[in-house]
Amino acid sequence: MVMAKKESSSIDLAALQNQLLGQFRDLDPKDPVLWPIVPRMALFAASSIAVVIVLWFAWLSSSQEVLQQEAEKEVKLREEYRTKLTKAVNLDVLKKQREQVEQYVTQLEKQLPSKAEMDALLSDINQAGIGRSLQFDLFRPGQIAVKEYYAELPITIKVSGRYHDLGAFASDIAHLSRIVTLNGLNIAPRADGTLTMDAVAKTFRYLDANEVASQKSAAGAKK
Repeated sequence: MVMAKKESSSIDLAALQNQLLGQFRDLDPKDPVLWPIVPRMALFAASSIAVVIVLWFAWLSSSQEVLQQEAEKEVKLREEYRTKLTKAVNLDVLKKQREQVEQYVTQLEKQLPSKAEMDALLSDINQAGIGRSLQFDLFRPGQIAVKEYYAELPITIKVSGRYHDLGAFASDIAHLSRIVTLNGLNIAPRADGTLTMDAVAKTFRYLDANEVASQKSAAGAKK
């Protein structure tokens, strides 16, 4: 009885295997709807696995791009943090440097005469030459050139005298309380043994409130 049961079981398994394999024969790849149930389920399972694999790799690819972007952002944020930390550490030093610059600018502004003081400055230049026994052959203020924050006044001068007196006059101009520069110096000898010096003295003054407003309005109109 036991042997009969074993033979019957083996025959049933073999028949079942043949039946399953028989369902995969002569399948029409163009019409999977007509396939038997087992091939259709196998196709569905294979398709599902393929879709899952494709989606998995696509997700990994997009995740890799996001990870790369975040890594680059982290590097940038670290650099910004170091820069800001350096500024924060040196803040007191930077404040002191700013105060020193502001004091220096204030000192320079004090060396610029106002509009009302220009006549006095022109008189100082003239007196500097007379004080060195120089003869003024020409002393002609030019057209004022208004810049963004200051005005520039050129003065064409021609003086004659001895060499050392001309040098002392140039030194006196450099030591005036206001800023005056000598430009385009040209020294030539005269028949009487003295020298003639041609130059353009430039002095500067700061703009008053009305002139500053006019400059801002003109700059705005150009834009």
